[in-house]
Amino acid sequence: MTQKFLSLSFVLLLFFGCKKESSKQDKANADLKNENIVSTIINNEDSFFYIDFKNYPLKDKSLPIGVFDSGIGGLTVLKEIVNYDEHDNETYKKGKDDVLDFENESFIYLGDQANMPYGNYSAENKLDLLNEHIIKDAQFLLSNKYYSDANDISVNTDKKQVKAIVVACNTATAYGKESIEDFLKKANINIKVIGVIDAGVRGVLETIEKDEDAIIGVMATVGTVASKGYHNTIVKFKDELGYKGNIEIFSQGAIGIAEAVDEDTDYFDRSLKNHRKEYKGPSLDGDFKISKTLLDIYNFDFDNNKMLCNTVNSDDCTILQINDPENYVRYHLVTLMENIRTSKTTNQLKSIILGCTHYPYLTDEINKVLKELYNYKDNNGDFLYREFMIENIKLIDPAINTANELYTHLKNESLFNPNGNIKNSEFYISVANKDNSNNVLDESGRFPYDYKYGRNANEIQEYVKKVPFSRENISYDILTRFQKQLPYVYQLMQNFNSHNPKTKNLSDENKI
Repeated sequence: MTQKFLSLSFVLLLFFGCKKESSKQDKANADLKNENIVSTIINNEDSFFYIDFKNYPLKDKSLPIGVFDSGIGGLTVLKEIVNYDEHDNETYKKGKDDVLDFENESFIYLGDQANMPYGNYSAENKLDLLNEHIIKDAQFLLSNKYYSDANDISVNTDKKQVKAIVVACNTATAYGKESIEDFLKKANINIKVIGVIDAGVRGVLETIEKDEDAIIGVMATVGTVASKGYHNTIVKFKDELGYKGNIEIFSQGAIGIAEAVDEDTDYFDRSLKNHRKEYKGPSLDGDFKISKTLLDIYNFDFDNNKMLCNTVNSDDCTILQINDPENYVRYHLVTLMENIRTSKTTNQLKSIILGCTHYPYLTDEINKVLKELYNYKDNNGDFLYREFMIENIKLIDPAINTANELYTHLKNESLFNPNGNIKNSEFYISVANKDNSNNVLDESGRFPYDYKYGRNANEIQEYVKKVPFSRENISYDILTRFQKQLPYVYQLMQNFNSHNPKTKNLSDENKI
């Protein structure tokens, strides 16, 4: 009898013990179901996302600078920052001295790859969820937490906090920069938040004379265009800076370009040979329509399954899907020029703001297509677009002006690190948290589109884990692009993988 009682007691103890542990895990996954992310970070000491702002090291010059984007596109902003040399490092006066202006600063970069693209949240009526992601990005930079890899079940707490935040994402700037600033105000800490939109507008206006008539093109994500962030800022700065000319703004929501750069398989999958159901890009019908009457102007490359058609002859396609970054560029530039041509404007397109941090990866392709369009002749032998565009359209990368704004802030606030080393920079990326039982994952371990955009805000949980960049979470092709187009950033990534103790768990084959 005694033995049976002990056995029963043991079973009950095990059951309620497991139930208690399960309850703790459920709370970790969804702590405060009806509380918003800002109050959780500031007030809920039991939350994974809590930060002790009362003891935040605000005046510590040795802290790194935080930079975040919805994916890897923000690395083009970081590239301009780390290569910036516009001042004398001893006197801080304007002028190159062949010494990088930020050589004593370190950076912490985050790409929220698991939740990208941010540009689609507005179209799915999920701006509250997008805002939550953006606040969580800032929380990561402000906190000391990260995971060693996707399989790590215990969080590390030895990451440095940051002394400034650069929002290296146009959509996040448009929808979330003010939210981050409001969050920091509520937390009672004074940390500068720099966004890319103001910087891009200043850059484009510098290319136009004060009394000049011109068209400014804005190529950005659908979400950024829908926010009217660039449009409103151009109008505001134009008036404030005394521009008297007739400046028109034509915006193109370039769905698919950023996604193709990040290799989001809903938009670009190099392994495909046939069209697929999950495709989300432009097509022969839908909101982003490929016009068969414009196929000669698009001049799509059909080789190597860069366009996916349901017939052998492309002219007979009833299903047509883009499956190549340059072909996305072709579609959107032709669409932009057609909108300008049919608007009856008398102005010319003179500059285009690359309103997404992913687009500078494709500047060669953009310039190539613009040149083709400038020289394109219609059936009558007339140039179709020359009346509406200059020959050498200037591409404006907001990253350069962003670097200048960051420099000015550190100088004015005496926050430059006198003894730091840029080689101590760190790189993190978000991956779907497979230890969260609430998550829905596809075969590749990613969030399916419907789940990614179907989640609700204010169900505060760890959807993702932030882990170091590695070959486990970044493809060979993307890393090759980094090596070619962002050589110094790529070196800093390698240094992080090879010499930082935070990546000690990485095998040699997974190091960059």
